[in-house]
Amino acid sequence: MRKGILLFILILLSPGFSLAGGMNDDPLLTMLVIDQLEIRDTDGDNPLVWDAEGWIGKDLHKFWIKTDGEYIDNRVEEMELQLLYRRAIAPFWDLQFGWRRDIRPDPDRDWAAFGIKGLAPYFFDIDAALFLGSAGRTAARLQAEYEVMLTQKLILTPEIELNLHGKNDPDTGVGSGFSDIEAGLRLRYEIRREFAPYIGVNWTRLYGNTADYAREEGEDTDDVQLVFGVRIWF
Repeated sequence: MRKGILLFILILLSPGFSLAGGMNDDPLLTMLVIDQLEIRDTDGDNPLVWDAEGWIGKDLHKFWIKTDGEYIDNRVEEMELQLLYRRAIAPFWDLQFGWRRDIRPDPDRDWAAFGIKGLAPYFFDIDAALFLGSAGRTAARLQAEYEVMLTQKLILTPEIELNLHGKNDPDTGVGSGFSDIEAGLRLRYEIRREFAPYIGVNWTRLYGNTADYAREEGEDTDDVQLVFGVRIWF
């Protein structure tokens, strides 16, 4: 009898147990991933670049935060923030919608964000989004990533990002149409799964009116950079 009472108490105190449904098989979970925290080797300054995201939620419903940007010469030159609600619609696929703000460069811009994220056949990680802004501004973005397991700890990651815009925005240096492409190749070594330094190469190119705006400011439209960084998740 005493053993039975003791077992019952242990079950009640166990994580994930709820009186409403016994063992809770859909607990509240959180995660933070700093996918890129890196120094990029350029001809002049060496910017610090970050790309991170985190979430809180359950199996079907999650709230996400995304941020990326560039810090150079003791100031933030570029920064984007997204707050999103995501709902699972199929195994490995989520719909997402929410808000995006381009904080830098000035002036800032606000967008409504709609998209889909998931794991495509052959394990390609896909993130596609449509953005609707004020004054009739529209934008679209496609990101794709793939992980090649060279060993259990050594992982090669090619990735690509494409951006398109519906109209010119001279104040932020963005032109209509296909505006830019960014591709990278990073080789990381997982000292632990949660901590992995890496080296790699990153290539960016501007197109159309976006390239024209950059030339007017004396900036490059095509750039290849060596990168040194670390990937961390909690």
